[in-house]
Amino acid sequence: MTTTVTPDAGATAPSPWAKVGAAVALLTVIISILLIAFAWPSVRTSLHDVPIAVAGPAAAADQVVAVLDQRMPGGFDITRVADTSAAEELIRDREVYGAIDFSSGTPQVITASAGSASIAQTLQGVATALGEAQSSGTATKVAVRDIVALPADDPRGAGLAAAGLPMVMGGMLAAVLLTNLLKGASRRVTGAVAFAVTGGLAMTAILQFWFGSLDGSYLANAGAIALSTAAISLTLLGLESLLGYAGFGIGAAVMMLVGNTLSGIGSAPQMLPGWSGALGQLLPPGAGGQLLRSTAYFDGHGAAHGLTVLLAWLAFGAVLCVAGSLRAGRRTPGAPATDAASRPVTHATA
Repeated sequence: MTTTVTPDAGATAPSPWAKVGAAVALLTVIISILLIAFAWPSVRTSLHDVPIAVAGPAAAADQVVAVLDQRMPGGFDITRVADTSAAEELIRDREVYGAIDFSSGTPQVITASAGSASIAQTLQGVATALGEAQSSGTATKVAVRDIVALPADDPRGAGLAAAGLPMVMGGMLAAVLLTNLLKGASRRVTGAVAFAVTGGLAMTAILQFWFGSLDGSYLANAGAIALSTAAISLTLLGLESLLGYAGFGIGAAVMMLVGNTLSGIGSAPQMLPGWSGALGQLLPPGAGGQLLRSTAYFDGHGAAHGLTVLLAWLAFGAVLCVAGSLRAGRRTPGAPATDAASRPVTHATA
């Protein structure tokens, strides 16, 4: 006769009220962190050290600097150039976001809305302020010229701004699914890279051919998205292989709560609070967004930083995956033993 041991009746007893309180407190902390992560960059948005150029005689440039310091102290990092062509070259090379030009005698403001629609709008306000300063209080229109404009089908850059979240989510979902569906580090890495390529091609096709949000080379844009997705997914796969689901949680929190919210894709890194914009550009979402902006609108100019950051994260993720595979190989050199504790406990009686 065989008797199966049944679970202790105490195991189904209601949880203590103290445990309920702890769960509520934990959830409150989590939702507060989420609010801070997603709302703080937007609430504290402001201009600081935005690079622009000023072209023209020294006297005119000094007047511009004085007006900007009065209206927006600390808002701009000014580079002085000789003429219009030099200013436009800096804009197209993504060295500056725009320029104020006095070299022809008639003031004009040169913008690049493809570099940042928010900063281009701010520079239009600067043009109005300069017109008032030039005419001693009587508003005079100062010409504004956009030399690197966003596509006509998406003049606000909404598609590019919205692409950041799918890139992050795509990398995270790839890591979760591949971890649960595939066995073996090499197969998971191959799957992550293959998905990054196909996902990049699909996302770029939607953004460029359907929404009309991207210009430039389709393959270059797809490569920027694919590299961003691969950097995220490989990093999460590597962290999970070393630390388990705790590693995935840490990586997901960094990519989503820090990287995505501080990416500056929708505005510009210089518009985020304090040091947060610079930090965001060191993480895959921010670097990927800036790389995509360079390939789509600026013929690849200004892509070096984003490309370097993404390749570094890609290599870091690959190293983590190799380390996790080696660690797993040392831990389980042969076939895994059956866990005795997982088998039902029985007692045989005569």
